[in-house]
Amino acid sequence: MGTRLYVGNLSYHVSDSELEQVFGEFGTVQSAKIIMDRETGRSKGFAFVEMGSDDEAQAAMDNLNGKDLQGRDLKVNEARPMAPRSGGGGGGGFRGGRGGGGGRDRGGW
Repeated sequence: MGTRLYVGNLSYHVSDSELEQVFGEFGTVQSAKIIMDRETGRSKGFAFVEMGSDDEAQAAMDNLNGKDLQGRDLKVNEARPMAPRSGGGGGGGFRGGRGGGGGRDRGGW
């Protein structure tokens, strides 16, 4: 078990410090970070909290999963490792030749 937790179904009004305070009831909070949308600057409704030990993380999961916070039932799970990302996203590459036919007879090409 890792000490990093995923916290979902957050109200858009919850702050990092409030999250730290709620999880702090179950042990040492190393970090609490709400994930923000880059374009709008608004919360995406989930966060990651890192606890001081596996036991503290387990206690937080056991006690906070399903608990109401600002009118929303929290979803607290062990965070999965981040999937590796590829380089730059990029387009579909070059597709030579003519585009596909529309299914009609072009007669003699």
